[in-house]
Amino acid sequence: MANKVKGMLQIRRILQLLEESRSKRSISRDMGISRNTVDYYEQRVKVSGLTLAQLLLLKDAELAQFIYNSVTTQVSNSRQTVFDSKLKYYLKELTRTGVTRQLLWQEYILEQPEGYAYTQFCERLKQGHRLRGVMMRLDHQPGEKMEVDFAGKKLYYFDSVIKTKMECPVLICVLPYSGLTYVEALSDATQENVYNSLSRAFRYFRGVTQSVLSDNMRQYVIKSNRYEPTFNELAEQWSVHYNTTLTATRVVKPRDKAMVEKHVHISYLRIFAPLRNNVFNSLDALNIGIMDCLEKHNNTPMQHTKVSRWNRFLSEEKSTLKALPPTDFVYRHRINAKVQMNYHIILGEDMHQYSVPYIHVGKQVQVVYDQHEVEVFLDMQRIALHTRTTRRNGYSTKEEHMPKNHLKYKETKGWDGDYFLAQALKVGSNTQSVMKRLLAKNQFVAQTYNSCLGILSLGKKYGNDRLESACKLAMTVSSTNYQIVSNVLKNNRDKEEISEPTLSFPEHENIRGKENYK
Repeated sequence: MANKVKGMLQIRRILQLLEESRSKRSISRDMGISRNTVDYYEQRVKVSGLTLAQLLLLKDAELAQFIYNSVTTQVSNSRQTVFDSKLKYYLKELTRTGVTRQLLWQEYILEQPEGYAYTQFCERLKQGHRLRGVMMRLDHQPGEKMEVDFAGKKLYYFDSVIKTKMECPVLICVLPYSGLTYVEALSDATQENVYNSLSRAFRYFRGVTQSVLSDNMRQYVIKSNRYEPTFNELAEQWSVHYNTTLTATRVVKPRDKAMVEKHVHISYLRIFAPLRNNVFNSLDALNIGIMDCLEKHNNTPMQHTKVSRWNRFLSEEKSTLKALPPTDFVYRHRINAKVQMNYHIILGEDMHQYSVPYIHVGKQVQVVYDQHEVEVFLDMQRIALHTRTTRRNGYSTKEEHMPKNHLKYKETKGWDGDYFLAQALKVGSNTQSVMKRLLAKNQFVAQTYNSCLGILSLGKKYGNDRLESACKLAMTVSSTNYQIVSNVLKNNRDKEEISEPTLSFPEHENIRGKENYK
Protein backbone atom coordinates (compact mmCIF):
# COMPACT_ATOMS: atom_id res chain seq x y z
CA MET A 1 0.00 0.00 0.00
CA ALA A 2 1.13 3.52 -0.68
CA ASN A 3 2.51 5.48 2.25
CA LYS A 4 -0.03 8.27 1.79
CA VAL A 5 -3.54 7.53 3.05
CA LYS A 6 -6.18 8.10 0.36
CA GLY A 7 -9.01 10.53 0.82
CA MET A 8 -12.59 9.34 1.15
CA LEU A 9 -13.50 10.43 -2.41
CA GLN A 10 -10.66 8.38 -3.87
CA ILE A 11 -11.65 5.37 -1.78
CA ARG A 12 -15.26 5.58 -2.91
CA ARG A 13 -14.09 5.73 -6.55
CA ILE A 14 -11.93 2.61 -6.02
CA LEU A 15 -14.90 0.80 -4.50
CA GLN A 16 -17.12 1.83 -7.40
CA LEU A 17 -14.63 0.48 -9.94
CA LEU A 18 -14.27 -2.77 -7.97
CA GLU A 19 -18.06 -3.10 -7.96
CA GLU A 20 -17.97 -2.76 -11.75
CA SER A 21 -15.57 -5.76 -11.81
CA ARG A 22 -12.80 -3.69 -13.31
CA SER A 23 -9.36 -5.29 -13.20
CA LYS A 24 -6.83 -4.12 -10.66
CA ARG A 25 -4.46 -3.17 -13.47
CA SER A 26 -7.01 -0.88 -15.13
CA ILE A 27 -8.02 0.64 -11.76
CA SER A 28 -4.35 1.28 -11.01
CA ARG A 29 -3.85 2.92 -14.41
CA ASP A 30 -7.00 5.08 -14.31
CA MET A 31 -6.58 6.16 -10.67
CA GLY A 32 -2.83 6.67 -10.88
CA ILE A 33 -2.19 4.40 -7.90
CA SER A 34 -0.26 1.18 -7.37
CA ARG A 35 -1.87 -2.24 -7.59
CA ASN A 36 -0.81 -2.87 -3.99
CA THR A 37 -3.08 -0.02 -2.91
CA VAL A 38 -5.97 -1.54 -4.82
CA ASP A 39 -5.19 -4.89 -3.18
CA TYR A 40 -5.21 -3.26 0.27
CA TYR A 41 -8.65 -1.68 -0.10
CA GLU A 42 -10.05 -4.86 -1.62
CA GLN A 43 -8.79 -6.72 1.44
CA ARG A 44 -10.44 -4.16 3.72
CA VAL A 45 -13.77 -4.81 1.95
CA LYS A 46 -13.46 -8.53 2.64
CA VAL A 47 -12.59 -7.96 6.32
CA SER A 48 -15.62 -5.65 6.76
CA GLY A 49 -18.08 -8.44 6.03
CA LEU A 50 -20.19 -6.12 3.85
CA THR A 51 -20.71 -6.01 0.13
CA LEU A 52 -19.35 -3.22 -2.02
CA ALA A 53 -22.86 -1.88 -2.55
CA GLN A 54 -23.53 -1.78 1.21
CA LEU A 55 -20.25 0.00 1.86
CA LEU A 56 -21.00 2.63 -0.77
CA LEU A 57 -24.30 3.44 0.97
CA LEU A 58 -22.53 4.28 4.24
CA LYS A 59 -21.72 7.82 5.29
CA ASP A 60 -18.08 8.88 5.28
CA ALA A 61 -17.65 8.49 9.05
CA GLU A 62 -19.15 4.98 9.03
CA LEU A 63 -17.18 3.93 5.94
CA ALA A 64 -13.98 5.16 7.55
CA GLN A 65 -14.46 2.73 10.45
CA PHE A 66 -14.18 -0.18 8.02
CA ILE A 67 -11.61 1.21 5.61
CA TYR A 68 -9.08 2.89 7.90
CA ASN A 69 -9.18 0.48 10.85
CA SER A 70 -7.09 -2.61 10.38
CA VAL A 71 -6.24 -5.69 12.35
CA THR A 72 -2.88 -4.18 13.19
CA THR A 73 -4.64 -1.02 14.36
CA GLN A 74 -6.85 -3.07 16.67
CA VAL A 75 -3.78 -4.68 18.16
CA SER A 76 -2.24 -1.25 18.53
CA ASN A 77 -5.43 -0.01 20.21
CA SER A 78 -5.21 -2.87 22.65
CA ARG A 79 -1.65 -1.88 23.57
CA GLN A 80 -2.72 1.75 23.81
CA THR A 81 -5.57 0.82 26.16
CA VAL A 82 -3.18 -1.00 28.48
CA PHE A 83 -0.70 1.87 28.34
CA ASP A 84 -3.36 4.51 28.99
CA SER A 85 -4.58 2.62 32.04
CA LYS A 86 -1.12 2.97 33.60
CA LEU A 87 -0.20 6.42 32.29
CA LYS A 88 -1.16 8.21 35.52
CA TYR A 89 1.00 5.78 37.50
CA TYR A 90 3.98 6.28 35.16
CA LEU A 91 3.79 10.07 35.32
CA LYS A 92 3.60 9.99 39.11
CA GLU A 93 6.53 7.57 39.36
CA LEU A 94 8.67 9.86 37.20
CA THR A 95 8.49 12.50 39.96
CA ARG A 96 10.15 10.15 42.43
CA THR A 97 13.88 10.25 43.07
CA GLY A 98 15.91 7.97 40.80
CA VAL A 99 12.99 6.80 38.63
CA THR A 100 13.75 7.02 34.88
CA ARG A 101 11.80 6.28 31.72
CA GLN A 102 14.20 3.42 31.03
CA LEU A 103 13.36 1.81 34.37
CA LEU A 104 9.62 2.23 33.83
CA TRP A 105 9.85 0.74 30.32
CA GLN A 106 11.73 -2.28 31.64
CA GLU A 107 8.97 -2.89 34.20
CA TYR A 108 6.35 -2.30 31.50
CA ILE A 109 7.83 -4.75 28.97
CA LEU A 110 8.08 -7.48 31.61
CA GLU A 111 4.32 -7.20 32.13
CA GLN A 112 3.52 -6.61 28.42
CA PRO A 113 5.99 -8.56 26.22
CA GLU A 114 3.98 -7.52 23.14
CA GLY A 115 3.93 -3.90 24.26
CA TYR A 116 5.58 -0.81 22.79
CA ALA A 117 9.28 -0.60 22.12
CA TYR A 118 11.27 1.87 24.21
CA THR A 119 11.06 4.73 21.66
CA GLN A 120 7.26 4.46 21.32
CA PHE A 121 6.92 4.11 25.09
CA CYS A 122 8.81 7.40 25.65
CA GLU A 123 6.84 9.14 22.90
CA ARG A 124 3.52 8.20 24.49
CA LEU A 125 4.80 9.29 27.91
CA LYS A 126 5.71 12.67 26.43
CA GLN A 127 2.29 12.99 24.80
CA GLY A 128 0.50 12.01 28.01
CA HIS A 129 2.47 14.58 29.99
CA ARG A 130 1.65 17.24 27.40
CA LEU A 131 -2.06 16.45 27.53
CA ARG A 132 -2.08 16.65 31.32
CA GLY A 133 -0.54 20.10 31.07
CA VAL A 134 -3.25 21.48 28.82
CA MET A 135 -4.47 24.77 30.31
CA MET A 136 -8.05 25.93 30.50
CA ARG A 137 -8.77 29.60 29.95
CA LEU A 138 -10.57 31.09 32.94
CA ASP A 139 -13.10 33.85 32.31
CA HIS A 140 -13.18 36.16 35.34
CA GLN A 141 -16.26 38.12 36.34
CA PRO A 142 -16.02 41.64 37.85
CA GLY A 143 -16.10 41.64 41.64
CA GLU A 144 -16.05 37.85 41.76
CA LYS A 145 -12.87 37.24 43.74
CA MET A 146 -9.58 38.48 45.07
CA GLU A 147 -6.57 36.19 44.56
CA VAL A 148 -3.87 36.19 47.26
CA ASP A 149 -0.32 34.86 47.39
CA PHE A 150 3.10 35.54 48.90
CA ALA A 151 5.94 36.45 46.57
CA GLY A 152 8.69 33.86 46.52
CA LYS A 153 11.32 36.53 47.13
CA LYS A 154 11.49 39.06 49.97
CA LEU A 155 12.19 42.77 50.32
CA TYR A 156 14.10 44.24 53.24
CA TYR A 157 14.89 47.36 55.24
CA PHE A 158 17.88 48.23 57.40
CA ASP A 159 17.24 48.58 61.13
CA SER A 160 19.63 51.33 62.26
CA VAL A 161 19.18 50.48 65.94
CA ILE A 162 20.31 46.86 65.83
CA LYS A 163 22.35 47.36 62.63
CA THR A 164 20.64 44.44 60.87
CA LYS A 165 18.98 43.89 57.51
CA MET A 166 15.37 42.87 58.19
CA GLU A 167 13.82 40.63 55.53
CA CYS A 168 10.09 41.11 54.91
CA PRO A 169 7.64 38.69 53.25
CA VAL A 170 5.60 40.39 50.52
CA LEU A 171 1.86 39.75 50.19
CA ILE A 172 0.25 40.29 46.77
CA CYS A 173 -3.51 40.64 46.18
CA VAL A 174 -5.08 41.03 42.75
CA LEU A 175 -8.56 41.42 41.27
CA PRO A 176 -8.42 39.01 38.26
CA TYR A 177 -11.01 40.87 36.18
CA SER A 178 -9.39 44.30 36.12
CA GLY A 179 -5.90 43.27 37.18
CA LEU A 180 -5.85 45.92 39.92
CA THR A 181 -3.11 44.92 42.34
CA TYR A 182 -2.22 45.55 45.99
CA VAL A 183 1.26 44.78 47.34
CA GLU A 184 2.50 45.12 50.93
CA ALA A 185 5.62 44.10 52.84
CA LEU A 186 4.98 42.58 56.29
CA SER A 187 7.22 42.41 59.34
CA ASP A 188 6.50 38.68 59.43
CA ALA A 189 3.97 36.21 58.07
CA THR A 190 1.98 35.67 61.27
CA GLN A 191 -1.79 35.33 61.05
CA GLU A 192 -2.44 38.73 62.60
CA ASN A 193 -0.22 40.51 60.07
CA VAL A 194 -1.65 38.59 57.10
CA TYR A 195 -5.30 39.33 57.89
CA ASN A 196 -4.63 42.95 58.75
CA SER A 197 -2.93 43.24 55.36
CA LEU A 198 -5.91 41.60 53.61
CA SER A 199 -8.14 44.15 55.31
CA ARG A 200 -5.96 46.96 53.97
CA ALA A 201 -6.19 45.40 50.50
CA PHE A 202 -10.00 45.63 50.60
CA ARG A 203 -9.66 49.22 51.78
CA TYR A 204 -7.34 49.91 48.83
CA PHE A 205 -9.85 48.30 46.44
CA ARG A 206 -12.65 50.35 48.11
CA GLY A 207 -14.89 47.31 48.46
CA VAL A 208 -15.21 43.58 49.11
CA THR A 209 -15.21 40.77 46.54
CA GLN A 210 -17.58 37.80 46.62
CA SER A 211 -14.74 35.44 47.54
CA VAL A 212 -11.04 35.33 48.38
CA LEU A 213 -8.84 32.67 46.78
CA SER A 214 -5.51 31.60 48.20
CA ASP A 215 -3.38 28.51 48.18
CA ASN A 216 -3.23 26.24 51.21
CA MET A 217 -0.92 28.51 53.22
CA ARG A 218 -0.71 27.79 56.94
CA GLN A 219 -2.18 31.18 57.91
CA TYR A 220 -5.31 30.26 55.97
CA VAL A 221 -6.03 26.53 55.92
CA ILE A 222 -5.86 23.95 58.72
CA LYS A 223 -6.56 20.91 56.56
CA SER A 224 -6.28 20.77 52.77
CA ASN A 225 -9.02 19.14 50.74
CA ARG A 226 -9.90 19.41 47.06
CA TYR A 227 -13.59 19.94 47.78
CA GLU A 228 -13.92 21.21 51.38
CA PRO A 229 -10.71 22.64 52.86
CA THR A 230 -10.83 23.44 56.57
CA PHE A 231 -10.02 27.06 57.40
CA ASN A 232 -8.65 28.21 60.73
CA GLU A 233 -10.79 30.14 63.18
CA LEU A 234 -9.15 33.49 62.51
CA ALA A 235 -9.84 33.08 58.78
CA GLU A 236 -13.49 32.37 59.57
CA GLN A 237 -13.66 35.47 61.80
CA TRP A 238 -12.21 37.61 59.05
CA SER A 239 -14.52 36.24 56.33
CA VAL A 240 -17.63 36.80 58.48
CA HIS A 241 -16.55 40.36 59.27
CA TYR A 242 -16.19 41.21 55.57
CA ASN A 243 -19.06 38.99 54.41
CA THR A 244 -16.91 37.18 51.86
CA THR A 245 -16.32 33.50 51.09
CA LEU A 246 -12.97 31.81 51.62
CA THR A 247 -11.77 29.43 48.90
CA ALA A 248 -8.50 27.55 48.45
CA THR A 249 -6.75 26.08 45.43
CA ARG A 250 -6.19 22.40 44.98
CA VAL A 251 -2.95 21.18 46.54
CA VAL A 252 0.05 21.86 44.29
CA LYS A 253 -2.17 23.49 41.64
CA PRO A 254 -0.80 27.05 41.28
CA ARG A 255 -2.68 27.55 38.01
CA ASP A 256 -5.92 27.65 40.01
CA LYS A 257 -4.84 31.20 40.89
CA ALA A 258 -2.98 31.94 37.70
CA MET A 259 -3.65 35.68 37.79
CA VAL A 260 -1.90 36.32 41.11
CA GLU A 261 0.92 33.96 40.05
CA LYS A 262 1.37 36.16 36.99
CA HIS A 263 1.33 39.34 39.11
CA VAL A 264 3.97 37.92 41.45
CA HIS A 265 6.25 37.89 38.40
CA ILE A 266 5.10 41.37 37.38
CA SER A 267 5.84 42.65 40.90
CA TYR A 268 9.44 41.49 40.48
CA LEU A 269 9.69 43.61 37.34
CA ARG A 270 7.83 46.72 38.47
CA ILE A 271 8.41 46.85 42.23
CA PHE A 272 11.36 44.67 43.29
CA ALA A 273 13.64 45.78 40.46
CA PRO A 274 13.05 49.57 40.79
CA LEU A 275 13.61 49.36 44.56
CA ARG A 276 16.68 47.11 44.43
CA ASN A 277 19.18 49.92 45.14
CA ASN A 278 17.06 51.87 47.64
CA VAL A 279 17.90 51.75 51.34
CA PHE A 280 14.91 51.92 53.69
CA ASN A 281 15.27 52.48 57.44
CA SER A 282 11.84 51.19 58.49
CA LEU A 283 9.00 48.98 57.37
CA ASP A 284 6.79 52.04 56.86
CA ALA A 285 9.38 53.62 54.57
CA LEU A 286 9.63 50.37 52.60
CA ASN A 287 5.87 50.23 52.11
CA ILE A 288 5.78 53.86 50.98
CA GLY A 289 8.33 52.95 48.32
CA ILE A 290 6.23 49.92 47.31
CA MET A 291 3.10 52.05 47.04
CA ASP A 292 4.83 54.56 44.75
CA CYS A 293 5.79 51.75 42.36
CA LEU A 294 2.39 50.10 42.73
CA GLU A 295 0.47 53.25 41.77
CA LYS A 296 2.67 53.63 38.70
CA HIS A 297 1.97 49.99 37.77
CA ASN A 298 -1.80 50.25 38.25
CA ASN A 299 -1.93 53.46 36.20
CA THR A 300 0.15 52.10 33.30
CA PRO A 301 -1.99 51.18 30.23
CA MET A 302 -2.09 47.43 29.58
CA GLN A 303 -0.68 46.25 26.26
CA HIS A 304 -3.70 44.37 24.95
CA THR A 305 -6.39 46.92 25.95
CA LYS A 306 -4.47 50.23 26.14
CA VAL A 307 -6.46 50.92 29.35
CA SER A 308 -4.89 51.10 32.82
CA ARG A 309 -5.89 48.72 35.59
CA TRP A 310 -7.26 51.61 37.66
CA ASN A 311 -9.41 52.87 34.79
CA ARG A 312 -10.81 49.44 34.02
CA PHE A 313 -11.51 48.87 37.71
CA LEU A 314 -13.30 52.19 38.16
CA SER A 315 -15.38 51.86 35.00
CA GLU A 316 -16.29 48.16 35.10
CA GLU A 317 -15.58 46.55 38.47
CA LYS A 318 -15.88 48.97 41.38
CA SER A 319 -19.69 49.06 41.23
CA THR A 320 -19.84 45.25 41.60
CA LEU A 321 -17.94 45.16 44.89
CA LYS A 322 -19.79 44.89 48.19
CA ALA A 323 -19.51 47.78 50.63
CA LEU A 324 -16.81 47.76 53.28
CA PRO A 325 -18.02 47.11 56.86
CA PRO A 326 -18.28 50.23 59.06
CA THR A 327 -15.34 49.14 61.23
CA ASP A 328 -12.00 47.51 60.50
CA PHE A 329 -11.41 43.89 61.40
CA VAL A 330 -10.06 43.46 64.93
CA TYR A 331 -7.95 40.43 65.70
CA ARG A 332 -9.67 38.51 68.53
CA HIS A 333 -7.78 36.02 70.65
CA ARG A 334 -9.44 32.86 71.98
CA ILE A 335 -8.20 30.87 74.94
CA ASN A 336 -9.64 28.27 77.27
CA ALA A 337 -9.66 28.91 81.01
CA LYS A 338 -10.97 27.38 84.21
CA VAL A 339 -13.12 29.39 86.63
CA GLN A 340 -11.25 29.52 89.95
CA MET A 341 -12.73 29.20 93.42
CA ASN A 342 -12.82 32.99 93.68
CA TYR A 343 -15.16 32.94 90.59
CA HIS A 344 -12.57 34.69 88.40
CA ILE A 345 -10.68 33.62 85.29
CA ILE A 346 -7.09 34.67 84.66
CA LEU A 347 -6.10 36.33 81.39
CA GLY A 348 -2.50 35.17 81.34
CA GLU A 349 -1.31 37.74 78.82
CA ASP A 350 -1.93 40.53 81.36
CA MET A 351 -2.08 38.44 84.56
CA HIS A 352 -5.39 40.16 85.25
CA GLN A 353 -8.47 38.42 86.66
CA TYR A 354 -12.06 38.87 85.50
CA SER A 355 -15.16 37.74 87.37
CA VAL A 356 -17.89 35.40 86.08
CA PRO A 357 -21.12 34.37 87.86
CA TYR A 358 -20.06 32.33 90.91
CA ILE A 359 -22.28 29.38 89.93
CA HIS A 360 -19.72 28.52 87.22
CA VAL A 361 -16.84 27.85 89.63
CA GLY A 362 -14.71 24.95 88.41
CA LYS A 363 -16.05 24.97 84.83
CA GLN A 364 -14.03 25.23 81.63
CA VAL A 365 -14.91 28.38 79.67
CA GLN A 366 -13.73 30.07 76.49
CA VAL A 367 -12.32 33.59 76.74
CA VAL A 368 -12.49 35.81 73.65
CA TYR A 369 -10.66 39.12 73.87
CA ASP A 370 -9.21 41.96 71.88
CA GLN A 371 -7.59 45.24 72.86
CA HIS A 372 -10.91 46.65 74.13
CA GLU A 373 -13.12 43.86 75.52
CA VAL A 374 -12.98 40.53 77.30
CA GLU A 375 -15.86 38.10 76.79
CA VAL A 376 -16.34 34.80 78.62
CA PHE A 377 -18.41 32.03 77.00
CA LEU A 378 -19.79 28.75 78.34
CA ASP A 379 -21.38 26.35 75.83
CA MET A 380 -21.59 29.15 73.23
CA GLN A 381 -23.44 31.43 75.70
CA ARG A 382 -21.77 34.62 76.90
CA ILE A 383 -21.72 34.69 80.69
CA ALA A 384 -19.49 37.72 81.29
CA LEU A 385 -18.37 40.90 79.53
CA HIS A 386 -15.62 43.20 80.82
CA THR A 387 -13.67 46.18 79.59
CA ARG A 388 -10.12 44.99 79.15
CA THR A 389 -7.47 46.37 81.46
CA THR A 390 -3.77 45.56 81.34
CA ARG A 391 -3.16 46.28 85.03
CA ARG A 392 -1.12 43.29 86.12
CA ASN A 393 -2.26 41.27 89.14
CA GLY A 394 -5.45 43.28 89.22
CA TYR A 395 -9.09 42.22 89.55
CA SER A 396 -12.18 43.25 87.59
CA THR A 397 -15.17 42.13 89.65
CA LYS A 398 -18.86 42.78 89.04
CA GLU A 399 -21.32 42.68 91.94
CA GLU A 400 -23.83 40.59 89.98
CA HIS A 401 -21.24 37.82 89.79
CA MET A 402 -20.78 37.57 93.57
CA PRO A 403 -22.55 35.11 95.90
CA LYS A 404 -25.19 36.70 98.14
CA ASN A 405 -23.14 36.21 101.30
CA HIS A 406 -20.10 37.90 99.71
CA LEU A 407 -22.22 40.75 98.46
CA LYS A 408 -23.90 41.16 101.87
CA TYR A 409 -20.53 41.13 103.60
CA LYS A 410 -19.28 43.81 101.26
CA GLU A 411 -22.38 45.95 101.82
CA THR A 412 -22.11 45.53 105.60
CA LYS A 413 -18.47 46.44 105.71
CA GLY A 414 -18.74 49.14 103.10
CA TRP A 415 -15.33 48.17 101.80
CA ASP A 416 -14.15 50.81 99.41
CA GLY A 417 -11.58 53.58 99.44
CA ASP A 418 -13.92 56.26 100.75
CA TYR A 419 -14.96 54.01 103.64
CA PHE A 420 -11.40 53.51 104.86
CA LEU A 421 -10.45 57.17 104.43
CA ALA A 422 -13.47 58.25 106.41
CA GLN A 423 -12.65 55.80 109.23
CA ALA A 424 -9.02 56.90 109.28
CA LEU A 425 -9.96 60.59 109.52
CA LYS A 426 -11.82 59.82 112.75
CA VAL A 427 -8.43 58.82 114.21
CA GLY A 428 -6.47 61.70 112.75
CA SER A 429 -4.97 63.30 109.66
CA ASN A 430 -1.76 61.26 109.88
CA THR A 431 -3.72 58.04 109.97
CA GLN A 432 -5.67 59.18 106.92
CA SER A 433 -2.40 59.98 105.12
CA VAL A 434 -1.13 56.45 105.82
CA MET A 435 -4.44 55.08 104.52
CA LYS A 436 -4.12 57.09 101.31
CA ARG A 437 -0.69 55.60 100.73
CA LEU A 438 -2.01 52.08 101.17
CA LEU A 439 -4.97 52.59 98.84
CA ALA A 440 -2.74 54.11 96.15
CA LYS A 441 -0.59 51.01 95.93
CA ASN A 442 -0.94 48.89 92.74
CA GLN A 443 -1.65 45.55 94.34
CA PHE A 444 -4.44 43.02 94.89
CA VAL A 445 -7.49 44.94 96.17
CA ALA A 446 -8.38 42.49 98.95
CA GLN A 447 -4.86 42.73 100.32
CA THR A 448 -5.10 46.51 100.37
CA TYR A 449 -8.36 46.43 102.29
CA ASN A 450 -6.96 43.92 104.75
CA SER A 451 -4.00 46.22 105.42
CA CYS A 452 -6.41 49.13 105.98
CA LEU A 453 -8.45 47.02 108.39
CA GLY A 454 -5.25 46.11 110.21
CA ILE A 455 -4.28 49.74 110.65
CA LEU A 456 -7.71 50.57 112.13
CA SER A 457 -7.54 47.55 114.45
CA LEU A 458 -4.33 48.93 115.99
CA GLY A 459 -6.37 51.89 117.29
CA LYS A 460 -8.53 49.48 119.27
CA LYS A 461 -5.47 47.73 120.69
CA TYR A 462 -3.22 50.71 121.46
CA GLY A 463 -5.67 53.62 121.38
CA ASN A 464 -6.30 56.18 118.63
CA ASP A 465 -3.84 58.71 120.09
CA ARG A 466 -0.94 56.29 119.91
CA LEU A 467 -2.05 55.16 116.46
CA GLU A 468 -2.05 58.76 115.22
CA SER A 469 1.45 59.27 116.64
CA ALA A 470 2.68 56.03 115.09
CA CYS A 471 1.25 57.04 111.69
CA LYS A 472 2.98 60.42 111.97
CA LEU A 473 6.28 58.61 112.47
CA ALA A 474 5.48 56.11 109.65
CA MET A 475 4.95 58.98 107.22
CA THR A 476 8.61 59.99 107.63
CA VAL A 477 9.72 56.86 105.70
CA SER A 478 9.30 56.34 101.97
CA SER A 479 7.12 53.20 102.15
CA THR A 480 4.31 52.52 104.58
CA ASN A 481 2.39 49.34 105.42
CA TYR A 482 0.61 47.69 108.31
CA GLN A 483 3.75 45.98 109.61
CA ILE A 484 5.68 49.25 109.93
CA VAL A 485 2.93 50.93 111.97
CA SER A 486 2.51 47.80 114.09
CA ASN A 487 6.25 47.65 114.87
CA VAL A 488 6.29 51.32 115.87
CA LEU A 489 3.54 50.69 118.41
CA LYS A 490 4.96 47.38 119.60
CA ASN A 491 8.37 48.94 120.26
CA ASN A 492 6.85 52.08 121.83
CA ARG A 493 8.66 54.27 119.34
CA ASP A 494 5.56 56.42 119.05
CA LYS A 495 6.20 57.56 122.67
CA GLU A 496 9.61 58.95 121.77
CA GLU A 497 9.56 62.64 121.05
CA ILE A 498 10.43 63.57 117.52
CA SER A 499 12.76 66.53 117.90
CA GLU A 500 13.66 68.87 115.13
CA PRO A 501 17.34 68.59 114.17
CA THR A 502 19.43 71.69 115.14
CA LEU A 503 22.63 72.92 113.65
CA SER A 504 25.61 73.68 115.95
CA PHE A 505 29.20 74.58 115.28
CA PRO A 506 32.20 73.56 117.39
CA GLU A 507 34.13 76.32 119.17
CA HIS A 508 37.39 77.23 117.37
CA GLU A 509 39.73 80.25 117.55
CA ASN A 510 39.51 80.77 113.82
CA ILE A 511 35.73 81.14 113.90
CA ARG A 512 34.64 84.72 114.35
CA GLY A 513 31.73 85.55 116.62
CA LYS A 514 29.16 88.34 116.77
CA GLU A 515 31.63 90.66 118.49
CA ASN A 516 33.59 90.88 115.25
CA TYR A 517 30.62 92.45 113.43
CA LYS A 518 29.98 95.56 115.67
